[in-house]
Amino acid sequence: MKSIRVRHAYLLCAALALFAIAIAIPIVAAADVLSSGDREQLSNSSYIYIATVRKDGNQSKAVPVWFIVGKDGRVLIETSPISWKAKRIGRGSPALVWIGSSTGPAFIGKAAIVKDALVQDEVIEQYPKKYTLAWIGFARPSRAKIDRGQIVVIQIEPINKLPDGFASQPGTPAPAIDASSVRGAAR
Repeated sequence: MKSIRVRHAYLLCAALALFAIAIAIPIVAAADVLSSGDREQLSNSSYIYIATVRKDGNQSKAVPVWFIVGKDGRVLIETSPISWKAKRIGRGSPALVWIGSSTGPAFIGKAAIVKDALVQDEVIEQYPKKYTLAWIGFARPSRAKIDRGQIVVIQIEPINKLPDGFASQPGTPAPAIDASSVRGAAR
């Protein structure tokens, strides 16, 4: 009887360890995409520039947006649900992101509209701390705006680093999100 309990305890520990590893892999993989310099620039920047992919597979224009870096290292933004970026991301478009300027370090990310209230609350809490205009009430995200459908929160998980000098070129084909050729790009 004792050996059965020990075996079950061993199996439970092994299952928990595998579960912990499975959860950690996406976060570690996302963190590996950006160099430490890129992560530092991301934490010090006021803007990121985002382009999405149109139905025809071409890039949209990159636009500057406010953002925060979430607790899990993903980039979080808020926007109108009727904006083109929200519509495209809602249908599965990746996000092309430049850090700090339209010529800054770039990556392609898996983007999704967030329904998790804890992640939404992170944006609501952190925007006014980062942006003075949000602190005084201009373009400040709130629970009421999210609940009324006036704004949505989008999270972007870095998937691949884009080559140095990769530029936004509206109307030209966007890189594939799973393109292995860009993962090893210079950091």
